[in-house]
Amino acid sequence: MQAVTGKVLVIGATGYIGHHLVSELLKNQYTVVAASRRLSRVRNQPWFEHPCLESQQVDLYHGDGLSRALEGVSTVFYLAHGMASGSDFYQYELDMAHHMSRALANSMVKRVVYLGATQPEGVSSTHLAARKATGNILRDSGKQIIEIRAGIVIGSGSAAFEVMRDIVSHLPIITAPVTIQSQSRPIALDTMIGYLIAAITLPIQDSATFDASGPEVISYENQMRRFARIINKRITIFKVPFLTPNMATHWLSIVTTVPKPIAQSLIHGLNYNLLPTGTDLSTQISLPQISFEQAVESALSNESDVVKNDIWGFDSEALARWHKGYGYYPKQAGFCVDTDATAHDLWHKIRHVGGDEGYFFGDALWTLRAYMDAAVGGNALKKRRPAPDSLKVGDYIDSWKVIRCEDNLHLSLLFGMKAPGLGRLEFTIVDHGEYRTLDIRAWWHPAGFRGLLYWFAMMPAHLFIFRGMAFALAKKSGAKVITPSHR
Repeated sequence: MQAVTGKVLVIGATGYIGHHLVSELLKNQYTVVAASRRLSRVRNQPWFEHPCLESQQVDLYHGDGLSRALEGVSTVFYLAHGMASGSDFYQYELDMAHHMSRALANSMVKRVVYLGATQPEGVSSTHLAARKATGNILRDSGKQIIEIRAGIVIGSGSAAFEVMRDIVSHLPIITAPVTIQSQSRPIALDTMIGYLIAAITLPIQDSATFDASGPEVISYENQMRRFARIINKRITIFKVPFLTPNMATHWLSIVTTVPKPIAQSLIHGLNYNLLPTGTDLSTQISLPQISFEQAVESALSNESDVVKNDIWGFDSEALARWHKGYGYYPKQAGFCVDTDATAHDLWHKIRHVGGDEGYFFGDALWTLRAYMDAAVGGNALKKRRPAPDSLKVGDYIDSWKVIRCEDNLHLSLLFGMKAPGLGRLEFTIVDHGEYRTLDIRAWWHPAGFRGLLYWFAMMPAHLFIFRGMAFALAKKSGAKVITPSHR
């Protein structure tokens, strides 16, 4: 490995590619600066306490923190995108790129490695256009930009892979738009990470653009069929001409756990053959070719990584209960309020949750759910609760297990009732100085289609109960002002 004189900054360190990249960079003895809009997401990563890691809070959309993050940095990985920001993600991405470009121009950075998207000839797509425009804006900085354009990445957590896995795993009969016949060259996650790391020391002097792709051209339909064979699942696919992208997006929001804005971008991407047209990166960087089947097998073997982090407290029970058939991305429902109650008073009440004191609101519904659990062999009727002042990780509150406990900040409880999936309930306090935001939220990784049905069946009760809990908890904490939060 060629020596690098400065630090390596990863913009988007907690994203799908980013958190894998940071892990490998640290293994290769680079000094890494992990940048994220929320430092709490960096703290949740398994590599957070590595001695060669620094973390920086960076808000790309407003440009906050960029100059500080770039100090002493020689190489930057730009992995940010705005697909989850809503319908106006095109301008969102461009605004981020402009802030990054201006900061780069005033820095000592030598090389930027930008992960873009495959740009097929004659294709008009908002997502692809945003990726291409971002590359052009970064080049305006005057720095050397190595743009790597990729399509579908096969790996645990990849949105395209998780959509395919959810559809094939959850449905014996698949109704899909005819565009699933579109072709691409999916690339294994390990290959993608290998290319990115090798790009740090790639011996070229000027900016350049390369395509990163796998060894085989495969339609999305064929990917689903081959995936089904790998997991020994029989599927039938019906292609429906009148299934519009909007209809398919709503359908996907039911059968997959991938966030809706990202699923929508994937659906629109199926309208095109996403085949590379430029210089293949393999001509510059030699890596072993990984087949589609090998990439899928590797992804499935790493699915449990979703609970191997501080979000789940690295809890052994959560790890033991995880199953590769669970949805990688969680469903979530909750409610938050802004209040003038102090963080100390809010926390004092949160510590009393459960046991004989109940759940602040809707105790009859909580009791009914406990009886339902007992009817199928669960232990939710068993009242368990440590002394509030001694609450700690590993304690049990009724059927819940404490997996994270940070005074005046956060309480996370592992779901202990019998249900098809794995979940947790979180109480979070954010102190803004003049007021506090209290957030009560459930997160759920469904076990197949049954787990999705369970989630949607419970959704109305969740929304009703969490709203009531948030207001009741704030009131019990002495709040004089309680308003719904718009965060």
